Amino acid sequence: MNSHTTVHGKHGDYAIEAKQLVKRFKSGKAWVEVLKGVDFDARHGDLTMVMGPSGSGKSTLIAALSGLLRPEEGRVDALDVDDLWKLSTGRIDKFRLDHCGFIFQGFNLFPALTALQQVQTVLKYQGLTPEQAKRRATQALEEVGLGHRLNQRPAELSGGEKQRVAIARALAKDPKILFADEPTSALDGENGQVVIKLLRRAATEHGAAVICVTHDPRLEAWADRVIHIEDGKIIDDQRRVPNPEATLASH
Repeated sequence: MNSHTTVHGKHGDYAIEAKQLVKRFKSGKAWVEVLKGVDFDARHGDLTMVMGPSGSGKSTLIAALSGLLRPEEGRVDALDVDDLWKLSTGRIDKFRLDHCGFIFQGFNLFPALTALQQVQTVLKYQGLTPEQAKRRATQALEEVGLGHRLNQRPAELSGGEKQRVAIARALAKDPKILFADEPTSALDGENGQVVIKLLRRAATEHGAAVICVTHDPRLEAWADRVIHIEDGKIIDDQRRVPNPEATLASH
């Protein structure tokens, strides 16, 4: 995967732009508003960090932006799509498959599959031949430093290696938008450092809009932009110069 020119949709530099997102959940007989009219955007080539305490709405925001959780109000424009939520469920799923990568806290790996098979499976859904999928999956795993672990299953991998398989799986698709939800929370400082460097590289070298939800303040140094969300509202939004030399001390 070589670095490539950023692809701009009709929304200019923004890979994704959301307006006035509202999301409510039922709690007993009452409704709780988890997102309260949130505006959000993210640019190609930026690592955007969404930070906030537990229950602030940050994971709900990611789910609404990525077509996983329908908001009650508001719209999401992503790449060349005007209002993602106006599409049918099948077309939203296809948009996610074609353009988005996901990295979760729990890795979401299949226990029976090797590292290589985990990455290949996603690529086959994108219509690559088995040979193409194997070649690209191998390349993605080499890029995250797992060229020597291609045939190991999750039970034989450390937590840091599992998270790197998950990142390779997301990056192999060359996504234009990469969502990461608490990607370092289960990892020690050294493995967390590997993960955040890979996310930084996805933005800088692959031109992806990387949106990372975290409550880990150690990650801020790598971000182009840090957004703080509390009680369903954005309370602070700052652009900054990332420091690629920053180190993550262990917890």
